[in-house]
Amino acid sequence: MKSSPHPAPRSTGRLRQLIAAVPFLAALAATVVVYVSVSARLPDPLATHFGADGRANGFTSPQGFLTGCLAVLLVLGIGFGLPAGLREPSAGTPWLIAGGFATAAALGYLICLTLLGNAGAPDGAAVRLPLWQMAVALGLAVPAGALGRLLAGPAPRPTEQAEGEAPRLDLPGATAAGWSRTISSPPLVALGVLVCGGGLVSILGGEVLAGVMLLLTGAVAVAVTSVRVTVDRRGLTLAPTLLSASRIRFRRIAPDRVAEATSRRIDVFAEFGGWGYRVRPERSGLVLRSGDGLVLRLTGSRRFMVTVDDAATAAALLNTYADRARTRQGG
Repeated sequence: MKSSPHPAPRSTGRLRQLIAAVPFLAALAATVVVYVSVSARLPDPLATHFGADGRANGFTSPQGFLTGCLAVLLVLGIGFGLPAGLREPSAGTPWLIAGGFATAAALGYLICLTLLGNAGAPDGAAVRLPLWQMAVALGLAVPAGALGRLLAGPAPRPTEQAEGEAPRLDLPGATAAGWSRTISSPPLVALGVLVCGGGLVSILGGEVLAGVMLLLTGAVAVAVTSVRVTVDRRGLTLAPTLLSASRIRFRRIAPDRVAEATSRRIDVFAEFGGWGYRVRPERSGLVLRSGDGLVLRLTGSRRFMVTVDDAATAAALLNTYADRARTRQGG
C-alpha cells in the first residue's frame, strides 16, 4: 500500500516565492536608481520604441515611461511569484522561476538602457538603440535563467491521486435530471484586473496600441475565469458564466464519449502546472483551483478533468446518461 506524500512545508513555498520575486525586485530597484540619476537630463518626450534601423519611432513622457515600467515589472513579479509560492508545486515550478529570472534580466536591461540612451539627448528623436542590444539582452537572460533554475532546486515529483468509484444515479425510465455548478478563480480575476490596469497606464503614458491590447487581454481573462459546469442529457458542458447570454461554449462532451466518470481531489500545479484550460499527455482539463474535481475517462482512453464542487454527484449523473447512450447504441 502506497503512503500519501506529505505536502511541502509552508516555509518552502515562501522561500520559492521569495526566490521568484528577487529578480523583479532587483529590476524595479535598478529602474528607480537609473531614473533618479538621469531624470534631470531626460528629454520630454523621451524615445521608448525603436525600429529595426535603431531609430526612435515611439515616444512618451518620462513619468509615464517610469510608471508603465514599474507596473509591468510588478504585474510580472506577481504572475511569476504566485504559482511559485504554492505549497504543492508542480514539476515545472523550477522552470517557472528560471523563466522569471530570464524575463526580469532582459526587461530590466532594456528599461535601464532606454533611460541611459535618452540621458543628455537634446530631443527624443535623436536617440538611437542599435538592434544588437536586443542580442545583449537575450545574452543576459540565459545566465540569469540558469541562476534561477539553480536557486529553485530540484523539481518535485507529481503524485498520482486515487480515483473514487464510478457511481450511478437511479433515474427510473426516461426520467431526466440536470446538475450545474459555477467555478471561478480569484487569482486569475486579480491577474486580469492587473493587466487591465497596465493597459490604462500604457494608454495614459502614450502607448495607445499596447494599452488597448492589454485592456482587451485583461477583459477576456476576467470574462473566462468564471465557468458554468453543467451535466444533463447532452453530457458535460462548460460555458463562461459572464457570457451566459451567448452560445459560447468552452467544451461539450456527449454521454456516448464517456467511458467512466469519477471524482477525486485534483492538485492543479502538481498535475497540470497552472490554472486554466490545460493539455497534457493523455489528459486535459479546465482547472481553476485545486480541490474536488470531476474526472472523465473518455472512449479514446484520454482523461478530461474539471475542478468543481460536488463532483461525485456530477459523476454519478454523467455515468447514468453514458449507460443510457450505450444501451441505445446496443453496447
